Amino acid sequence: MSKLVSVQVLRAAAALSVAMLHVQHDAAAIAARVGRDFVPFRAFPWEAGVDVFFVISGFIMVHASRRLFGRSEARPLFLGRRIARIVPIYWAVTTLFLAIALLAPSVLNSDYPGLWPVIASYLFIPVPRPDGVVQPLYGLGWTLNYEMFFYAVFSVAVVWPRRRAVAAVMAALVALVVAGRAFGPLPEPLGFWTDPIILEFVYGMALGLAYGEGVRFARGGRLLLALGGMGLLAVAAPLQGEAGSLRALVYGVPAAMLVAAVAFGQERAIAAGRLARLGERVGDASYALYLIHPFAIRAGREMALASGVAALISPWAFVALALATSIGAAMLLHRWFERPVTDALRAWLKA
Repeated sequence: MSKLVSVQVLRAAAALSVAMLHVQHDAAAIAARVGRDFVPFRAFPWEAGVDVFFVISGFIMVHASRRLFGRSEARPLFLGRRIARIVPIYWAVTTLFLAIALLAPSVLNSDYPGLWPVIASYLFIPVPRPDGVVQPLYGLGWTLNYEMFFYAVFSVAVVWPRRRAVAAVMAALVALVVAGRAFGPLPEPLGFWTDPIILEFVYGMALGLAYGEGVRFARGGRLLLALGGMGLLAVAAPLQGEAGSLRALVYGVPAAMLVAAVAFGQERAIAAGRLARLGERVGDASYALYLIHPFAIRAGREMALASGVAALISPWAFVALALATSIGAAMLLHRWFERPVTDALRAWLKA
């Protein structure tokens, strides 16, 4: 698969957006402990980084599968590649989280939820936790439960020609959302799998199909899309944490605009700058960054408090240091664990 540098840069921005959301909680906790004021920056909905990820996922699945569509052996190849990409690092961080939850639950403010929720977490099955929230053991894994469901649906159609396959998957996801609205509330995991947020994969697939058909935008058009997407997200900022069933509209549509803005240009020109190359490297490690940043941030918080550094620096300085540490940890994890294990698993699965 030819890598789209511009999309990788947007991946990096999306992962950092989610990390920015979480690090501000820890900065607020540090400020409270040392008696300082801290006002989180809420003029942008940082949680929308997840929605950007979902749109990118839909786009990339179409783009990356362009040589698989219509092949009889496409299904195991597609699933093997997705498993090799998603499972190893997610299982690793889930196991780490489980170990900490068992040995030092106070560090995570989390308790052992029981055997079945743990098993379901490893199998990407959305089930309610003891508190009623439908979320895996490692909370960030809720997005991967959607991703793996999307991959399962996509794999059914990938053996068909591209246009037919993409149209079928898009129609299936839309039908699931309609069914969920018409017959809901549905029992889990059906309620989870029919949430309107899955429409964001549809947005991405539509963009991926258009890209594959040769659609490109001039620089001015892409700039307008980017500004429009950012502007709509800023307007939606007051809905942070409360978008609910409107999330696919208020976050998903602007996210699709941003993906179109970065993807539908001249890739050689986009990839030329140093900043783009740095963004590409962080984008390559964006999955690791998404999964590992809570550990890096929480470890940084505990160390800052225990050492007394927290009283010497401002909360925003902690934010900057924690994000830099998270990026560094993610890039190391990507290089020394994620990439070699993924390659080894793909070879073993012959994918």
